[in-house]
Amino acid sequence: MDMAPNNSSEKTAHTPLPDALSGNQVFRLAHRISDTVNSVRIRLAKRWDFVAQTIAYQGYGSTSQVRVLGRVLLTQKPLPGSKAEHAAQNGNQNVRGWRAFTSVPLQFTDVEITLGDVVTHVRADRGGLIDTEVNVQLSPGWHTAILRAKGTEPVEARIRVIAPDAKFGIVSDIDDTVMVTALPRPFLALWNTFVLSERARMATPGMAVLLDRLTVEHPDAPMIYLSTGPWNAAPTLARFLTRNMYPSGALLLTDWGLTQDRWFRSGQDHKLRNLARLASEFPDMRWLLIGDNGQHDEAIYSEFAQENPNRVAAIAIRQLSVSESVFAGGHSEDGDHTTSQVPWIYSPDGAGMAKQLTTLDVL
Repeated sequence: MDMAPNNSSEKTAHTPLPDALSGNQVFRLAHRISDTVNSVRIRLAKRWDFVAQTIAYQGYGSTSQVRVLGRVLLTQKPLPGSKAEHAAQNGNQNVRGWRAFTSVPLQFTDVEITLGDVVTHVRADRGGLIDTEVNVQLSPGWHTAILRAKGTEPVEARIRVIAPDAKFGIVSDIDDTVMVTALPRPFLALWNTFVLSERARMATPGMAVLLDRLTVEHPDAPMIYLSTGPWNAAPTLARFLTRNMYPSGALLLTDWGLTQDRWFRSGQDHKLRNLARLASEFPDMRWLLIGDNGQHDEAIYSEFAQENPNRVAAIAIRQLSVSESVFAGGHSEDGDHTTSQVPWIYSPDGAGMAKQLTTLDVL
């Protein structure tokens, strides 16, 4: 009597072990763990009397569509009558960096946005972030959007609407460009981000004057601060820019950690994606791109300029000093841009940039 062939070894070879997890399964598991940790943080924050709060960031847009930015968090309110409350009311906070990370994002919260006579309903993302486009007819200039997240007080977001005939815009990096941070070196990054008090951060010499002159020369120009810094630091960065007399502008930051399709957010992708978005939102705009040679700004701006040579007025790169270069873990060498269709300038400070931009008729 013939026996049926034994195919168990073949099945074992082609069937994954039941306890083996694919890459996607591991990624989904990581998201579940992250959500569970955030849920625990929310319960603890509520036990410690944290309150739900919507934070509004400055937005921008055209006369037909604007970008509204904000975040929904559980935050620790200062005690009534305390020195911290008085400082917050007067904008004189001097907050240690780690305190910006004690807030807890309220994920997927329903948010109502009122802008003019248009009401839009959106949901905050996994990090509590609101980043949405609203189709609305507005005149050029400043407008106010009202953000009402469930369980929070309504807040006002300033929106800068750019005139259709504006042809020049400014994009500037923050770290080591307008603010000396030496961010790339890991230990110093942790120190600057979590330990250093916000008033200990130093402004880059001459950069506030340069940006102010540019906005005076081009009053219709949008001012965009594009950084790989986390959204947790947005209030601190906004106060830094105001305190050091930098012109008002929209902050485009990012969040650390998991995304929908990768383990860690890419700072370079974040910058390239937002530059491409700006080029799409303002197709007739030519941008002055300002960065430094301590990270990846040169490569990012070069790639964007190669793909969009008619969208870039000039690229201005701040050269790190020897000590800054050591702290930052080195710097890139000044590239050969003789074949570039876009003018490049290099200078260690804002004054040197101003001279060269004047020669290029940008300033």
